[in-house]
Amino acid sequence: MQDLLLIIIGSALVNNVVLSQFLGLCPFLGVSKKVETAGGMGAAVIFVITIASCVASLIYQFILDPLGLSYLQTIVFILVIAALVQFVEMFLKKSMPALYESLGVYLPLITTNCAVLGVALNNVQYGYNVLQSTINGFGTSFGFTVSIVILAGIRENMEFNDIPESFRGMPIVLVSAGLMAIAFFGFSGVI
Repeated sequence: MQDLLLIIIGSALVNNVVLSQFLGLCPFLGVSKKVETAGGMGAAVIFVITIASCVASLIYQFILDPLGLSYLQTIVFILVIAALVQFVEMFLKKSMPALYESLGVYLPLITTNCAVLGVALNNVQYGYNVLQSTINGFGTSFGFTVSIVILAGIRENMEFNDIPESFRGMPIVLVSAGLMAIAFFGFSGVI
């Protein structure tokens, strides 16, 4: 149990997928304009990464590795991720049309989000079993959600600040993200 807790804390805070590994920057920067939209994207990413980690680990451990087909892992993982994103997209379109519209093009981009594929590949590289892979996927996606919601809150508050002309828009967002990365680096001594 202690190992699973360390995996969650390590993947969410210490090895934050966005702020320390720099994976998933496109939705991190693109969807972080409003806290509600960032939270919706975070929930979708939590679902996709957690389920993709579990399914990819099952496929790798029980099909690819025993049959000596581990060289196909990247292609198989991409197919699993694409199928899950299609499921999430259909679910949101039917049940939450406002969130579906606000996410716009970034929802299908979860398919090509390198964070999702990176987590599945890291699970194989770390030698995690199915439970550990699922926990790592959840922790990583939770860390993504925390960081995107924090950045969205910062961006909402920055709208009312007097920012020099040359820093307005994406430059100040990148500076803020860099400062967040430095702050999250402080968690590296925790584990």
